[in-house]
Amino acid sequence: MGRKRPHHGSRRRGNHPKPHKQRLLLEGTLTVLRPGLAQVHTAEGTFMVARRGVREAMHGDTVQVSLVPMHGRKKEPVAYVQAVLERATNALVGTYEYADPLGVVSPLDARMVHDFFVVPGDTSAHDLGVKDGDVVRATILEYPTRQSAGVATIAKRLGSAEELDVSIEAVIASYGIATEFTPDALREAEGLCVDAKGALKSDALRRDLRSSLCVTVDPVDARDFDDAVGAEELPGGGYRVWVHIADVTHYVEWSSSIDLEAQRRTCSVYLADRVVPMLPERLCNNVCSLRPHEDRLAVTVCMELDARGRVTSAEAYPSVICSSARLSYNEVDELLDGAREPGDLNCEQKDANKTAHMLELLDAVATLRQRIRHERGAIDFSSVEAKVVLDDAGKPTDVVVRRRTRATALVEEAMLLANESVAKMLADRDVATAYRVHERPSPEDLMDCVPALQELDLLDSSLLHRLDAAEPHALQEILEAAQGTSGEYLANTLLLRAQKRAVYLPHNDGHYALGASAYCHFTSPIRRYPDMLVHRALMWQLRGTADGRMRAQIQKALPQLCATCSERERVADAAERASVRIKMAELYASHVGESYSGIVVGCERFGLFVMMDKTCAEGILPVRALGDEWFVHDEARLRLVGESTGRIWRVGQRVAVRVAEVDVPRGRIEFVLA
Repeated sequence: MGRKRPHHGSRRRGNHPKPHKQRLLLEGTLTVLRPGLAQVHTAEGTFMVARRGVREAMHGDTVQVSLVPMHGRKKEPVAYVQAVLERATNALVGTYEYADPLGVVSPLDARMVHDFFVVPGDTSAHDLGVKDGDVVRATILEYPTRQSAGVATIAKRLGSAEELDVSIEAVIASYGIATEFTPDALREAEGLCVDAKGALKSDALRRDLRSSLCVTVDPVDARDFDDAVGAEELPGGGYRVWVHIADVTHYVEWSSSIDLEAQRRTCSVYLADRVVPMLPERLCNNVCSLRPHEDRLAVTVCMELDARGRVTSAEAYPSVICSSARLSYNEVDELLDGAREPGDLNCEQKDANKTAHMLELLDAVATLRQRIRHERGAIDFSSVEAKVVLDDAGKPTDVVVRRRTRATALVEEAMLLANESVAKMLADRDVATAYRVHERPSPEDLMDCVPALQELDLLDSSLLHRLDAAEPHALQEILEAAQGTSGEYLANTLLLRAQKRAVYLPHNDGHYALGASAYCHFTSPIRRYPDMLVHRALMWQLRGTADGRMRAQIQKALPQLCATCSERERVADAAERASVRIKMAELYASHVGESYSGIVVGCERFGLFVMMDKTCAEGILPVRALGDEWFVHDEARLRLVGESTGRIWRVGQRVAVRVAEVDVPRGRIEFVLA
């Protein structure tokens, strides 16, 4: 067992309300984090909801709550739902069972704790051919109350448990991910075509770059290509770099059916077994995708750099391009490492040597840009990405671990360069749009890292003072000193945990981790709505004219759009991680009893999170498996300490573990010590 940690989940703005004899009533939005854990967001602050205080309310509902003071000086008041003012959900996805005389729909969304009944006389299940165990979409007719159960009718049969991956369907339902486009949006999409000649003829600003060499470089399994790159050497030394981005907003007008759908989704969601796109497939995989040897509309950013990689000029304009090749990271890495000849690239032979030379130039630019970003204080945290390989039936067969390579860096640095250049163009003119803002970490959060960093001998008095001031070069020095040591993972974890999360804001406040005075997301409008907002703002500036009414509407909606995009980004990230955990658990279900080496990547009072070396799959090593003694959770140093033996288990420590148990629907792998 471990000692209880102080609970900080109910931190809120402003002063705590003084206890009243009559309970204080507030109005807010209910967020169910998981079964048994919820919070309510009100104008007065955010409060945790008492364990049984949710009552008949559901995730997203507007509710009236009462606050009940808790005893103790530092105890936050807790909330109890007193009334549901407005429902947020009118449908659900669940499994159907017939329990004579009723049908029962059990929600796949784990945050919905109430089943819904299909009453006798409702023939929807029979009419749609629904059988026991089928997954269905149901429309809510009556919401559950303290006196009665909820009632629903079946709107659509989605499939049987054999036809669908129910665990992934549960993730989609639990995170509220929209999977179907409105008929109007699909109808609009079907009516769109590329029409490059028409765009060139009607737009004097659009440039014809179809003869310029450019390529796309993506993962081998990518289906949508929203960026292409090109480069050449300047006669007097230095480089010219082109970044071409799909011109999505040429096709998607503000407040059109497609645009409203994109505003609702805000981003594509990349689950382990599928992509849930932000835009209809006709756009993201066809009309807007920069496919090789096909004319496509783009927005181009052309940047000139000196021999040291510093930007000397940048220009943006609408264009028409024709990508020369669709290359994968693997083949570009092999080319740059000398393991592949230019003639073996996936491009036309007449372009092979030119393409190879262009990629070498972009590789050189990437190296220069990395050095410049480091000099100005950009902080690069070490990271890896694990992708589960699935067969045609969606079953996991292997794991591919993606790390940063020369090919990924080549593309990443080109995109960073374009994003910064566009952000600077807009910020210099004080244009309101969706800027990507990363705030400086607070001194308090950084000082929380000090005990562990001192224990790792990574902090002297001079560095401590600079860390307290959130000087980015101080963080760089700590990470560099830790590199290759046993404390590398712990130092990365501590300093990353101290960072604030980057968000979208309608004004520019810079990006701390990138060391950028202005930054925005411009390079992925197929899969991110903020990029579409930036494209629209940039086009207004380039053209010098805009529909005044439309511009006013966007400016008014911008703060809420930025907030929604930030929130939905967090939801999408969480859903993606949950889907990967499920597929990892499914992979290891056939490996129970086998032993693996790994590293401790997380520490909580209930146990350690261990990441396996080969696949980066994570599982829990519960505290009961560490030994028959009481373990104290040292949150500041991210470690567990045995009270009897003094044995220490910490983040970054290497361990050998054995797979003891797997729970696929929950995406949970449990270890014991090997």
